Amino acid sequence: MKKIIKLIIPILFLGLFLNTADFSYGQTEVGQNEEIKQINKDIQDKKDRIKKMQDQQAVYEGLIKQKQGEKASLNNQLAILENRLAKAALDIESAQTEIDRTSLEIDKVNLEIQDKDKQILSQKEHIASVVRLMQKQDDKSTLEILLLNSTFNDFVSQIKYLEDINKEIGESLETLKQYKKDLEGQQKDLSGKKRELSGLKAELEGKKSDLASEQQNKTYILDQTKSSEREYQRLLKLAKQEQQQAEADIVSLEKIARAKLSKISGKALEFNDAGFIWPVTKNKIVAAFHDPDYPFRYIFEHPAVDIRAGQGSTLRAAASGYVAIAKNAGKGYSYIMIVHGNGLATVYGHVSKIYVQTDEYVVQGQAIGLSGGMPGTSGAGSLTTGPHLHFEVRLNGVPVDPLEYLP
Repeated sequence: MKKIIKLIIPILFLGLFLNTADFSYGQTEVGQNEEIKQINKDIQDKKDRIKKMQDQQAVYEGLIKQKQGEKASLNNQLAILENRLAKAALDIESAQTEIDRTSLEIDKVNLEIQDKDKQILSQKEHIASVVRLMQKQDDKSTLEILLLNSTFNDFVSQIKYLEDINKEIGESLETLKQYKKDLEGQQKDLSGKKRELSGLKAELEGKKSDLASEQQNKTYILDQTKSSEREYQRLLKLAKQEQQQAEADIVSLEKIARAKLSKISGKALEFNDAGFIWPVTKNKIVAAFHDPDYPFRYIFEHPAVDIRAGQGSTLRAAASGYVAIAKNAGKGYSYIMIVHGNGLATVYGHVSKIYVQTDEYVVQGQAIGLSGGMPGTSGAGSLTTGPHLHFEVRLNGVPVDPLEYLP
């Protein structure tokens, strides 16, 4: 009974406290709500802008596919490059707009976190004030409390009121717990938005690299052809011959290498139990296996995946094995082929620098060379599409989709 009765005096203070706290907090909340409303409007504006850019990107993609389906000519190739340049520039703008949108969402979550912090502080102060007032009544006896009431009914009424206050304090504690849970959720959301922002910034750098590559491709083709259709057709023929020769050599040399290894005691190849690793840092696939949109598909089927990699990126053996060929073709198409166990082999194309030699054993993850592909550079070959790694996986001599084997 004493524990309940000691709350009688704080009751009057409690009502006053609640009214004051709500009023002061409400003034702050109005300003924050207006700021959040403005941020929400700005976020929607960014989303609308992104949607318009996506529609225009689809137009460019359609024009590119249309030209790719037409007869191979210098004019068509230049038209493809012009549309790719326009699309790459739009990709950059779109990525930057996504960054701006995400930054606004981060600002919004930060405001919500500040708001929740204030709500938690207000609720804690509210509970603390009631507890302090309760403690001040510890020395009052039941008799003293009874004497303060003119009738027994008044005393009972106040006891009931105190029970309601106890319930209110319990509910306040539950509210405080919910505020804390909401705060933790908003902080988690903020961390996710920050990770998203980092990813978008990396994507933006990749798109800037794409734009630079497309500009280099156009400049290279114009320099090589001097706007001559005959010269362009000669380059196409050269690229086709180059690819056919590489294909023939790869097939032949893999057979020779496996036959050689089968005759050497203790040199049987065993495949890595853990499978392949990425030969360069995992990145965007700029051309898929047998890609229908591959720009030179009318010359040959694309037997690989092209992985975005900056010029001069380190190449690593996807699995341990035996180097069947490490061909340095000067300004032509340079490549490395490694044969592995289980009938598998890997090919690394557009290599700008080679670190290994034919007939050498390598281990998974070993640096075997540097990537290339920039037009006109060592190992790039004819009519390359810009810096990347051309990566093939072959099973029993037949090209298969590398993405089925990469982690």
